[in-house]
Amino acid sequence: MDIQIKRAYEPADPADGCRILVDRLWPRGLKKEQVACDLWLKEIAPSTDLRKWFNHEHEKWPEFQRRYRDELSASADVKELLDRAARGRLTLVYGAHDQECNQAVVLRDYLLELC
Repeated sequence: MDIQIKRAYEPADPADGCRILVDRLWPRGLKKEQVACDLWLKEIAPSTDLRKWFNHEHEKWPEFQRRYRDELSASADVKELLDRAARGRLTLVYGAHDQECNQAVVLRDYLLELC
């Protein structure tokens, strides 16, 4: 499966395939046309409590990954993402500044492990 991640602040490209926003909150300062997502799956994002607890603090990254994977294991939206990925390239769009430690990284890896 071809699953990639991309910041919402980067321009959309036809090569992105199906673009799905995987943040619970809309990216600041961007209009719908700029994000150009095919779907916004708010519920696939980390819970509000987990997001606030993590607060993008790097020392919490390993524990964040574990907790978020636990949430994903109970999410019905995982099947939706796998189905879309089976049909072609899937781009998980996120708004975080940190490109290495964010929920889209965990989600992509989780989905690829299920394939």
